[in-house]
This record gives sequence, structure tokens and C-alpha cells, in this order.
Amino acid sequence: MGEETAGRAPGLSVRLKLTLSYAGFLMLAGAMLITAGWVFLRVMPDDTVRNTTGFVPNRFILLRSFLPATGTVLVFLLVFGLVGGWILAGRMLAPLTRITDATRVAANGSLSHRIRLEGRKDELRELADAFDAMLARLEAHVAEQQRFAANASHELRTPLAISQSLLDVARKDPAHDHGELVERLHAVNSRAIDLTEALLVLSRADRRSFAREPVDLSLLVEEAAETLLPLAERRGVTVETSGEVAPASGSQALLLQMTTNLVHNAIVHNLPRQGTVRVGTGVRPGTVVLTVENSGERLSPRLVSTLTEPFQRGTGRTRDDDHAGVGLGLAIVKSIVQVHDGSLAIVARPEGGLRIVVELPAPLR
Repeated sequence: MGEETAGRAPGLSVRLKLTLSYAGFLMLAGAMLITAGWVFLRVMPDDTVRNTTGFVPNRFILLRSFLPATGTVLVFLLVFGLVGGWILAGRMLAPLTRITDATRVAANGSLSHRIRLEGRKDELRELADAFDAMLARLEAHVAEQQRFAANASHELRTPLAISQSLLDVARKDPAHDHGELVERLHAVNSRAIDLTEALLVLSRADRRSFAREPVDLSLLVEEAAETLLPLAERRGVTVETSGEVAPASGSQALLLQMTTNLVHNAIVHNLPRQGTVRVGTGVRPGTVVLTVENSGERLSPRLVSTLTEPFQRGTGRTRDDDHAGVGLGLAIVKSIVQVHDGSLAIVARPEGGLRIVVELPAPLR
């Protein structure tokens, strides 16, 4: 795009075009007015031109005197139109110049600059406000991406560093128990694979690269609960499913990933024993609803507001927990809900634990 712009031939500025337009219209209006006066003099009777002395001047003498005066008037109109048009065009285009300058600043990588155009609302000010809003969204998105990249690099570097340390120890101590080393390397490698797969899922969801198809959320709930039942039994958590058929539209794989992540989080981040998880589906006018509730520790609203951020772990979430995950579970859920044009609400329950509600648009019939 930059090469195409640089290859364009230079042209007249908008200000000069407007100036010539103003002057041209003014000259045209003046010429039409002068033409009307000249036609009037040509067709009027001689007895209509009489002064106080009773002298009636010849009509052709009036026409000869009229022509030089028209030239003077047209020159004046041309100069007045050019000067006045240049000034008016400059005043009208001043906001556009500020918008252009802000665009160049943003193109150079500075997204913190804002136009903040003063004055009452008009087309140019609407454009400036829309541009400021776009810059704010871009700045927030870039900051989020940079933070995400830094966190992802850190999370990926951790298992690699651990593997390197284990291998260094084994190389320096050949008599070391290799069985234990293999087990630890397997655990570390599995964590790295889980993190990589989670990043791929998150990337695929953000790109919206999926075909929409009919999906029943109630069937996804049953599949996720059945898959995670052994984990729930090991942790002493009871999983209860209920609800009605909840037809939605989207990617079955992504929506299953969303449901599985929600149920997995509800099981893992629960009471140490005798915990409960309740998963239900329902239908509202225009939407289908998936609700996941679990028991657990009491969480502050401030902590709850950060749970969907990548690599954020709430109370009790540690890397040493064999099922703590990689800190992307709810971030993936949020991304999947967004690309399906739905909404996600996470609320701390007064008695402890969370209540998560996902609303997705119902398919059109």
C-alpha cells in the first residue's frame, strides 16, 4: 500500500480545489448577473432611460460604457473568490489536517496520540471521534497482545528450563535414577504440549476460522461431564447436569472446548472434599444459556474480574497442581464466546465458588 501511494502522481490539494471551486462559482454567478444586465439594456425601450434634464442617452452608448465596467467587476470577483475561497477552505479543512497528522503519528507506531477535536458535532468531528475510539481500541489490543506474548514466552520457557536442568543433572551424574528422570521429563513435556495446544486453540478461535453448524449445548454438557468424571471422582467432587435441549450455531469443536474448560475449572478449583458442580442448559427468547456453578472458596469481585485474562490463576491455583492447567482455560472460554457473538458473565457466589453464565444467540429458523 505504501509503494502504491508513493507511486501516485502529485495532484492539486483539496484546499486549492475548493478555492478554485468557490472562485469559479462566484465568477459564474457574476457573469450571469452581468449578462442579465446587458440583455436588459439591449431590449429596453429608449424612452425608459431619461435623466432629470430630459436627455435620453443612446442605448448603444450605454452598452459601450457597460462593457469596461463588467471587466472590472469580473476581475474583482475573481480576486475576491480566490482569496476568500482560500481562507474559507483553510478554515473548513483545519480539522481534516489534524486527523491526517494523527494518522501519520499512528502509522509510525504511536497509538497514544488523540485528536480530541473541539467544537460542536458535525461530520468532521464525528470522524475525529471515531478515529480516537479506533486508536483507543488498537492501543488496548496491542497492549494486550504484547502482555500475552510476554506471558506466553515466560510460560513456555519454564518447562524448557526445567527440562534443561534435569538433563544437565543426568549428564553430570550418570548413576542418577533415570526412571525418575523420565517421569519428571514426561510431566514437564506434557505441560508444554498442553500449553502449546491451548495457544493454538486460542489463536484459532480469535481468527474465526470455522464453519458454523447446528450444535446442541446439552449434548456437549453430557460429553464434557462424562469425560471429566474420573477427575471429579478422584477429587471427591459431585457433578450434576440438568437442563433442556439448547440448540445453538457455531463450531462444535470450539463449543465443546468451551464447555469442557468450564466444567474442568469448576472441578479443579473446588473444595478439598465433598465439592459440587452443577451444569445446566436453558433457552431464553433469542438465546441459549449454559450455566456452570461450583462450590469453593469465597472470591473477591476484583479477583473474579481478572480470571478471564490469559495466564491468570485465582486462589489455590499453582503450577505444582497436576490439574491446575496452564492459565488459559477461561481466556479460551471468553474468546470462544466472543467469536460466537455471545456473552460471558462470571459472578462470585456468596457461599463460595463461582457462577458462570454463557449466553449464545439462538439459530434463526
